[in-house]
Amino acid sequence: MTKRRILVTSALPYANGDLHLGYMLEVIQTDIWVRFQNMQGNECYYVCADDTHGTPIMLKAAEMGITPEELIASVSERHQADLSDFHINFSQYHSTHSDENRYFSELIYNRLNDAGYIKKRVISQSFDPEKEMFLPDRYIKGDCPKCGAEDQYGDNCEVCGATYSTTEIKNPRSVISGAVPIEKDSEHYFFDLPQFEKELKDWTKAGHLQEQVSNKLAEWFDQGLEQWDISRDKPYFGFKIPGTEDKYFYVWLDAPIGYMASFKKLCDNSDLEFDDFFEKGSDTELYHFIGKDIVYFHALFWPATLIGSNFRTPNAVFAHGFLSVNGQKMSKSRGTFVLARTYLESLNPEYLRYYYAYKLSSKIDDIDLNLEDFKQRVNSDLVGKVVNIASRSASFVVKKFDKELSKVCCEQELYDEFVAASSEIVGHYEDRNFGQAMRSIMKLADKANQYIDDKKPWQLAKEEGKMQEVHEITSLAINLFRVLMTYLKPVLPEMAEKSEVFLNVDSLNWDDMKSPLLGHQINKFKPLMTRIEDEQIEAMIESSKG
Repeated sequence: MTKRRILVTSALPYANGDLHLGYMLEVIQTDIWVRFQNMQGNECYYVCADDTHGTPIMLKAAEMGITPEELIASVSERHQADLSDFHINFSQYHSTHSDENRYFSELIYNRLNDAGYIKKRVISQSFDPEKEMFLPDRYIKGDCPKCGAEDQYGDNCEVCGATYSTTEIKNPRSVISGAVPIEKDSEHYFFDLPQFEKELKDWTKAGHLQEQVSNKLAEWFDQGLEQWDISRDKPYFGFKIPGTEDKYFYVWLDAPIGYMASFKKLCDNSDLEFDDFFEKGSDTELYHFIGKDIVYFHALFWPATLIGSNFRTPNAVFAHGFLSVNGQKMSKSRGTFVLARTYLESLNPEYLRYYYAYKLSSKIDDIDLNLEDFKQRVNSDLVGKVVNIASRSASFVVKKFDKELSKVCCEQELYDEFVAASSEIVGHYEDRNFGQAMRSIMKLADKANQYIDDKKPWQLAKEEGKMQEVHEITSLAINLFRVLMTYLKPVLPEMAEKSEVFLNVDSLNWDDMKSPLLGHQINKFKPLMTRIEDEQIEAMIESSKG
């Protein structure tokens, strides 16, 4: 089988705050897939970066009395610590405020401009006369023009659901200064998306997207594509548009280009060639994992930008749904808006990695983190089933047989059945149907536990002349555990590492499962995972309130 060369990205987290469990869903999903690909012998790289530009960063830094650069540096440090503690294994983590990103943003813009895809026109926008800045929709509040509800954002009403333009809102005021906005004209730069309608229609129907996403895009084509405003006026934290003094790239232009920039940084620090992965006609694979809320940017603007600037387009964009907690939108007052760090202070990251894997499919359905189900699922599957196989067998092998596994496999058929499940489990992982993979693995775990229950080695050990049988039964159980942990390694890298120490093997590899460990020395068993207690969940919720 030829080795695949794959580049994978997750959407970039915004650099004005800490990561929460909703974002962790995405990076855990991506990380599992990347680890799986590498275990299959493929060459798979995973890059990401902080998304650092835009008005909110500029304003937050000013509010804190620091520079935007200082703000994004401190946020990046916290983001990377959280991601590392959740065992997210990036090949490269970078920043969109980087030399590489500036280079590619300017290169792509210049290519688009030279090809006639950039248009200029004057538009009228709301302007804060006190702060002397144009106001994005979210920075204007007032009364809803439809239902009259007070204190609503400039683009939509959270009371009646109406959407409108900032010029329609009643009694408008700037969120930044409280001043009444005025209308002011300014020349803006637009990417001429409608010129790409045919290519985009072809691309979106060619299997690069999930069916639900393709259907949604068909609706957008029916409404007609519009030119995309890629410029912002000063003051703004970002990159200046080449040839201008006071115009900046809108954050959504340079954010996806951050994927290229992060990969370029990796290439510069290794022997990888950037063009192998981004040149038109490249035979490497490129995949983006994103939330369904940013499909428009990744399935229309991004491929059009790449086509227009003569780069390759992604093989696929994989969208996932939103995360709810206990069946409801995450809420600070209920303590269910949980930051990654708050979770880590109370709970093992691998609990969440497993639960997300158990819930994930290749579809874009929303996922619910039901905390009671979370506790029971982890305790039952990981502690009650998988760890149980090793813990109940290891003491026999260690104490009675000097840590040495039997030289024979007493039930080769049963062992072969566990190994034969590999092709089905590989298929589920490849297709991102992680929930199906976990169910297949747990079915095998049930079978291993049933085997031990049927053979009752603890009873046989009391009978005359049965020790050889006890040795073979418990050795087989440990070999079955080894197969299960190999299948679970993309999801539970830390538990897999502890299992490697217990099993006294360098690494749990897919190919090594084909034959059991015979006459092999293991190490003393140490607990691989403990149960989730109610107090841990309660502590996390208490810390998240307010």
